[in-house]
Amino acid sequence: MQLMIGSLDIQLQRKTIKHLHISVMPPNGEIRVAAPEAMTETAIRMAVIHRIPWIRKQQASFIKQARQSTREMINGETHYLWGRRYRLEVLELDTAQNFVPNVKLKGGKLILSVNTKTSTTDRLKLLNEYYRTRLKARIPTLVTQWSKQLNVNVTSWQVQKMKTKWGSCNIEEGRILLNLELAKKPIPCLEYIIVHELLHFKERQHNDRFKALLDTQMPDWRSRRDLLNRMPLGQENWKQRE
Repeated sequence: MQLMIGSLDIQLQRKTIKHLHISVMPPNGEIRVAAPEAMTETAIRMAVIHRIPWIRKQQASFIKQARQSTREMINGETHYLWGRRYRLEVLELDTAQNFVPNVKLKGGKLILSVNTKTSTTDRLKLLNEYYRTRLKARIPTLVTQWSKQLNVNVTSWQVQKMKTKWGSCNIEEGRILLNLELAKKPIPCLEYIIVHELLHFKERQHNDRFKALLDTQMPDWRSRRDLLNRMPLGQENWKQRE
């Protein structure tokens, strides 16, 4: 449902939730509101009007945020791993059938070895699988460490491409999901997102109690969040939550 409040064009969705939630989405500052099913339109409008300064601030930050160009997967292209920039070197090989295309970090470059006929799409898939492998190697230690420190029970975690958030959790199943894009961000950002999701096991809402828990467990969480938000957006128009 579309909702206009002054010059703000808002995507409104009603859900079986207790509290209204406002999100401003990169790359263009689209506004999305999730509201309880019983909440009146007047109450929704008042809540959004109250948050207009915050909404404008978020939109302005997205306008300034750097963006990667469309990925062509060619020599010299810049890619990120753990917040560092690496040049891509593509080795096109006319190889035997048993050749396995691969990605390696070597000599300060990302080396992509592929068959000469490998498409751009398949090259990008190879790089994403490399990111997935690197991310999966980092996550277990952090999840184990923080689940013990926070006294929460995590039964499983997964990595997947996500279009609406950096991470999510299913408290009933004890499961967390983490965005594949986190492999491109500094490790302190990955750790922040893991702690963020684990703390939702103690407090579901982004309220004062939740922020107090973050302040206690990770006093520098705001600087980690800001670092995450300063990193260049990927070439895809995936979006993040508040």
